[in-house]
Amino acid sequence: MTTPQFLPPAVHINLNVRGLEPSPTVSINERSKALRTAGRQVYALGLGQSPFPVPDIVQQALRAHAGEKDYLPVRGLPALREAIVDYYRRTQALDYSPEHVLVGPGTKELMFLTQLTYYGDLLIPSPSWVSYAPQARIIGRNLVWLPTAIESGLGVTPEALDRVCSADPDRPRLLIINYPGNPTGMVYSPEQLAAIAAVARRYRVLVLSDEIYGGLNFTGDHVSIARYYPEGTIISNGLSKWCGAGGWRLGAFVFPATLAWLHGALVAVASETYTSTSAPIQYAAVTGFGAHAEIEDYLDRSRAILAALCGHAWARLEATGAELTRPKGGFYLFPNFEPLRARLAARGLADGATLCERLLEETGVAVLPGTCFGRPPEELSLRLACVDFDGSAALAAAATTGDIDEAFLHRWCAPVMTAVERLCEWVAR
Repeated sequence: MTTPQFLPPAVHINLNVRGLEPSPTVSINERSKALRTAGRQVYALGLGQSPFPVPDIVQQALRAHAGEKDYLPVRGLPALREAIVDYYRRTQALDYSPEHVLVGPGTKELMFLTQLTYYGDLLIPSPSWVSYAPQARIIGRNLVWLPTAIESGLGVTPEALDRVCSADPDRPRLLIINYPGNPTGMVYSPEQLAAIAAVARRYRVLVLSDEIYGGLNFTGDHVSIARYYPEGTIISNGLSKWCGAGGWRLGAFVFPATLAWLHGALVAVASETYTSTSAPIQYAAVTGFGAHAEIEDYLDRSRAILAALCGHAWARLEATGAELTRPKGGFYLFPNFEPLRARLAARGLADGATLCERLLEETGVAVLPGTCFGRPPEELSLRLACVDFDGSAALAAAATTGDIDEAFLHRWCAPVMTAVERLCEWVAR
């Protein structure tokens, strides 16, 4: 009996997927863990996972519903969809119907289904989160990178959006904006959002507003672009970042009535892919999106710690000579060391990937190069996530202190503080 012969593996792989590598954030996390297991001192600033625990009240809700085993509606648990609608009514003064909410196993899956379902070019700023562009490539969508400037926080500008759209006004397009931003920590002002919304409305651009870090706006006053462009905006949110529940894998999209046709199409696709999201997690998420003093206190302390920590890192990096926008939310910074190119090139550091690889090998600081986020390979930029510390201990300490000062950060966020010092000293050699 002869063994059947198959063609080389690459022949059987979809052209859009050939050569595609695993997500950089997942890869750097696995590599950091492997190095630690091997006995190396590693400062894991690569994966953007919240350092804080899931609020106790939400954990209690999960335990109470651990026995829930039935398939739930594709759209999501009715009580959860109602809680999400109430959340946006309470926090953004926006009015939605629970029938136009779609709950999924993380916003990443829902974003993929949106690109799969909606036929249009994808527009994203450079830099952007690592998975927007690969999802477009997998599906075969045309991708347009929007140029950015440090003066506008490396975010979308109405001028750049207008230049792209005016070249072919009737072409269908999907614009993704993300704020507080990954990888930059930037936050759009109400004026910026209104200007972007005006251009999007003029060209009927569909906007997917990725607000997964909205609860971590350092001032606590996140503003959704849906306030200015409600008829054309889908809001994306979930539990992973502001609720510390990344591994729970729960996200939700909120659609206006004007986009009910797209919501319905996504529901159909969802029914043929993931069917429904984990029942116990959905029941617990009802509490997560609810109005609870315990969660507000948790968020106040989380924001205060992250604002102080990211603010300190920003000041040190800028003093070292990096060019970067000051973070206003989330836990990321995106320093660009181009002003130091001559000095770094003399040490054989001529591109972002080499910069990050040598940084890890020589200091133990694990970060990602800017090329993972849509920047040119030769650019000396990188993203660091200020998350490598004991969030539970830091939250407990913050409850008994009146000021999150530098002494607090050195005591309760020591790995990040040490990593930033190592990075700055290494670059400044």
